[in-house]
Parts: sequence; C-alpha cells; structure tokens
Amino acid sequence: MKIDELNRESEMIYSGHNACPGCGAALAVRYLTRALGTNLAVVLTASCWSIIAGMPPFTALKCPVLHCPFPSAGSVGSGLKRGLNAKGLQDTTVIVLAGDGGTFDIGLQSLSGAAQRNEDYIFVCYDNEAYMNTGMQSSSATPYGALTNTAPYPLFKEGQKKDIMQIMAAHGIPYAATATVAFPEDMEEKLKKAKEISGFRFIHILSPCPPGWGTESSDTIHLSRLAVATGFFPLYEVRNGVNWKMTVPTDEKRIPLNDYLSGQRRFKKMDEPRRQILQKEIDRDWESLMKRVNNSK
Repeated sequence: MKIDELNRESEMIYSGHNACPGCGAALAVRYLTRALGTNLAVVLTASCWSIIAGMPPFTALKCPVLHCPFPSAGSVGSGLKRGLNAKGLQDTTVIVLAGDGGTFDIGLQSLSGAAQRNEDYIFVCYDNEAYMNTGMQSSSATPYGALTNTAPYPLFKEGQKKDIMQIMAAHGIPYAATATVAFPEDMEEKLKKAKEISGFRFIHILSPCPPGWGTESSDTIHLSRLAVATGFFPLYEVRNGVNWKMTVPTDEKRIPLNDYLSGQRRFKKMDEPRRQILQKEIDRDWESLMKRVNNSK
C-alpha cells in the first residue's frame, strides 16, 4: 500500500500537535508510523518530539509513549521490548525515537550497547543537526561551517559531522538505512523491511528544521531533495554491517553543494574557503560510500 492510499484510520498522529510549521521531524514520524502500522509502542528521549508528543492525556500519538531521560533511550527501549515479550506481546513493534543529540551525543553509549546486544527494536534518529529543542546549540551532527547559538557569527561550527551510519554499521547490526521526507516511498519501504527483520535496526532520517536552519516552512521537502541530489545526505541501506546498497541513485554529476547551502540562513555568512572545505568533505565521503556500495555488488 502506497502512502497516498492510506486512510484516516492508519494515521497515528492526532491533528493539532504543536510542532513548528514545516517541521521535518513531524512529517517523518507521520510517515514512519503509517508504514509500521498501529501496533506500536514508542520510547521518546528528551528532544523536540518529547514536546510534540506531549504528556498524557494530551499526547499527539495514538499509541503508548514512554518518556525517558536523555542518555537512556537505548536501554529503555531494550527493557520495554523485553517486558512486552514477557507479557506475550511479541507482535508489538517498539520504536525508540531520538534526535541527533540523543543519538550522536548524549544517547550514544546506550545506543551502542543496545546495538552490540542486538536488541530487537527499531531505533529512529530524526536528525535536524543541532539541539533545536533547547535553543539551537551545536551537536556532533551539526555540519562544518554552520551557525548555531553556541557558535554565532563570527564563530562557526568546527569539525566534521559525525558519520553515525559508519558507527552503526561497525556494530554489524542486521539493518541500517538513511531516509528523508522528500522520498516517502523510499522511507516507507525501508521501514517495512526493518519491521520484518529481527534484531537491532537503525533508521537515520534527515529532518530540516525551519527555525534552526533559517528556512521557510515551505522549503522542507525541497531542501531534503537537494540534500540527496548534492550528495550531502545519500539514501542507502546497510545489511549486517557489510552489504551497502544505494536506494535512491544520485547522478554521478552531483549538483553543487552551494545549491543546498544557499537556501539556509545558518550558512549565509559562510565564506568561499569554508564552502570549499565542506564541499571536499562531502566529496570524500561520497567516494568512500561508492567504494562500499561497489564492493558489495
């Protein structure tokens, strides 16, 4: 069933939630819950979505939601799934939903532990590339050269964005994939694959944040598409840490990265030398990814 064929009964998010207009994370969760069905239980760590979902009885999600402390999402998801199994509820899909702060940084230890133990649930990172919920501070998912409230002009984010997919692949988990809201069918297919696989599964979703990125709410889909077309955020999947496959091919003549950067105020003051540094970083990562994909054929 395609996303446009789904009816209202399949919607797992109530209308009237308090996400920002154009929130990529809200749209991503709408897609993922549609794809995974109604028999869900969600673990939420401190993040924008812990606010969007709200507390009972005012939650925005039509399924059980368990809020947990920032560093513990990986372990709480493990305990929830094991508890459901003990109750005979093995068919319930457990999702751990975290932002980049709760995945790349503060939550990395429990995430790594759960992956190493091959816990049986789906960990979803919606990546808006900073601590947006607490004031738009830099995270290790923030790209080089971006402006944040902890690196305001004339400062800028130093260092490369952490490659979380390589880190997860190194654990040898059964399934990991990237996704964006610009390609909902690709996201849906990956989530349905993940649902049918036992063990630890990891989905990394790029989620544009209009206030944090300095964009219009209407630009979310366009920016997500540009992120793929420039090679900034390729769409691929990894099985068992070794089999890499592109799922949305990007033209070998990728469009210039500046086409993606120019529409975001967080890169507005980025000078040309820094733009070239970031372009070279993206080119290097792209070449590395292509080698893995080609070696897996």
